Amino acid sequence: MTATVTGFHHVKLPVSDLARSRDWYERVLGLEVVLEFADDDGVVRGVALRLPDGGDAGIALREDPTRAAALAGFDPVALLVPERAQVEQRRARMDELGERRGEIVTGSGGGSVLAVHDPDGLEIRLYAD
Repeated sequence: MTATVTGFHHVKLPVSDLARSRDWYERVLGLEVVLEFADDDGVVRGVALRLPDGGDAGIALREDPTRAAALAGFDPVALLVPERAQVEQRRARMDELGERRGEIVTGSGGGSVLAVHDPDGLEIRLYAD
């Protein structure tokens, strides 16, 4: 018997500075921390974040400066946004916050895509079908 996969539980991203990245994902993307992960020495080096509405998939951040530097510029995640108007609202919010962002472009599937960059340079895409 083959196990059924029903979706994504979370995506784990390496970060160079957990506190800085945690702040960015909360402040810029509106995610909420639901769990902290401490290493054997008791130091928190990871967090799990979810959408405020309790959405299914989450993002985990793990302090790992070497891997974070290696992935700078890569686009590992595309977050679904309900419609283009909300992508435009996100672009305006990025400008208000003084955060790096790209322009809204048409994705390969025809949707609207806005690329934003976390503190380590990972490109997080906001995608409306």
